[in-house]
Amino acid sequence: MIQNQAKILILNKIHETAVISPNAKLGKDVEIGPCAIIGNHVTIGDDTKVGANAVIDGWTSIGRNCRIHAGASIGSDPQDKKFIDEKGYVRIGDHTHIREFVTINRGIGKGRKTQIGSNCLLLAYSHVAHNCVIGNHVVMSNAVNLAGHVVVEDRVTIGGFAGIHRFVKIGRNAMIGGFSKVVQDVPPYIMVDGNLAQIAGLNKIGMVRGGVEEDTRKVMKRAYKLLYYSGLSIEQALEAMEQELPKSEELESFITFLRNSKSGICQKVSRHKR
Repeated sequence: MIQNQAKILILNKIHETAVISPNAKLGKDVEIGPCAIIGNHVTIGDDTKVGANAVIDGWTSIGRNCRIHAGASIGSDPQDKKFIDEKGYVRIGDHTHIREFVTINRGIGKGRKTQIGSNCLLLAYSHVAHNCVIGNHVVMSNAVNLAGHVVVEDRVTIGGFAGIHRFVKIGRNAMIGGFSKVVQDVPPYIMVDGNLAQIAGLNKIGMVRGGVEEDTRKVMKRAYKLLYYSGLSIEQALEAMEQELPKSEELESFITFLRNSKSGICQKVSRHKR
């Protein structure tokens, strides 16, 4: 082991087979498992544990009390033909768990980043491509794949094996069904499912878990019906929401999301489909 890392070894639990750059910055009580590799520009916060054979490279910063499980790869080069070895980043918040064989690519474009918030759970074999932005309290089930530049807001749950197309945005408290193919934006508080993904209802349980009050949940139900079941265009539905519904932070985020959508939004199942 490198001599000038003696102090790090005393303060932390570093397996003797781990390979750690002398320039890596490790916080207090960090644990590094067998054969893990920690690169030159990596920063790891206090109390974080890195499992066996994990590779953390690039300009990667990981917060406090995170768990990086065996075989995970974080900060690797983007899988994009436009990549020319520019300096891109990965930023991961506190209390986030990254399970076995998850892959997270750094940002493409000088100074750009891939970002994952705090209190997230990424299950085994899931993939976060370059320039994705993931909020807080997000759950990605096994083998979920996010293409480049996807945005996932707070408290989203994505079912196993779902695929999210590049530049798609998923609104807060939304839920994506397993094996779904998502090629358009998913509004906040909505559930979608299928290939192609179509709406499957309002995420009532997700709102309860997210602390949304009952009166506000009723308002969001009315907004949902105006959007999908009133026969109005999106613009007309938005005007009706603003005129007819009591204001709230949740409604405002719903309206703002719809107004700013660039990929279009997931639609309801057509009448001729079951």
